[in-house]
Amino acid sequence: MRRYLFHRLLALLPVLLVVSVVVFCLIHLAPGDPALVILGNDASPQDIAALRQQMGLDRPLLVQFFSWFGEILTGDLGHSLFLNTSVMSLFLQHLTPTLALAFYAQLIALILGLAGGVISAWQHGGITDRIIRMLATLGMSVPGFLLGLVLIFFFAVQLRWFPVVGYRSTNDDFWLNVWYLTLPAIALGLRIAALIARMTRAVMLDVLQEPFINTARAKGVPEWLVLLRHTLKNSLIPILTICGESFASLIAGTIVIESVFGIPGVGSLIVDSIERRDVTVIQGVVLLITICYVLINLAVDLLNYIADPRLSVDGGEK
Repeated sequence: MRRYLFHRLLALLPVLLVVSVVVFCLIHLAPGDPALVILGNDASPQDIAALRQQMGLDRPLLVQFFSWFGEILTGDLGHSLFLNTSVMSLFLQHLTPTLALAFYAQLIALILGLAGGVISAWQHGGITDRIIRMLATLGMSVPGFLLGLVLIFFFAVQLRWFPVVGYRSTNDDFWLNVWYLTLPAIALGLRIAALIARMTRAVMLDVLQEPFINTARAKGVPEWLVLLRHTLKNSLIPILTICGESFASLIAGTIVIESVFGIPGVGSLIVDSIERRDVTVIQGVVLLITICYVLINLAVDLLNYIADPRLSVDGGEK
């Protein structure tokens, strides 16, 4: 186990390097000059050139990259060009709304996905199974931002059950925070719910064909107990894996939803930084999101090992 963890953490370095190169190149190849954005269109070329020199933007791209990556290895992600605040501080300030939205969306996805998958497997081949499969396909096909706009129109504008946009901190009022996050969490979580439902159905159908299921039924075990205790319990490994991977994708996928609903999370921080060409913040935040994604996947692998000790860390049997 320790050796496995060491190798996985060691493998994080080339991932960070590749992501750093890609993000750095995309940002610096994009049109726009941060110095011009800061000074405005009325600035003289001399002022722009002086600010570019002060910010180090006049140096060759290769020199800028190695200088930035060397600071990353020391734990310094740099400072915002506009807010004069460290990137880590900005990331932590905006992390709480993103985590709250991701956890809420994951909870909705788990409840709807597991319920839909279990019912679909139980009613295999019936009309209920077909309806759930159709809804799951629809849920995976509709973009989150489009679903968010539809939810805003019907439940916020027409029915006025929820606020249109905005965010309230859990420090102010927990239930008010839940109320503001309900629509964005639904818009973000329905696609994951559809994925979990399809995975749950497929895995449970395989388990239902195992001999011990027939033995349990022959002993007179109620069907609901067969489904929950025997079938679902033995299907948890792949379901747990897809849930962990989906949570990592939720954190990385909140950018559009946060922009639609006006949530001041990490996604909104990235969008605002792109608009003002704050390259240091963009590079640092994307790198931190990548680290979170890799660490969450690592935690999922460890949970799989704990949930089924028969599996070794390299995927084979002990």
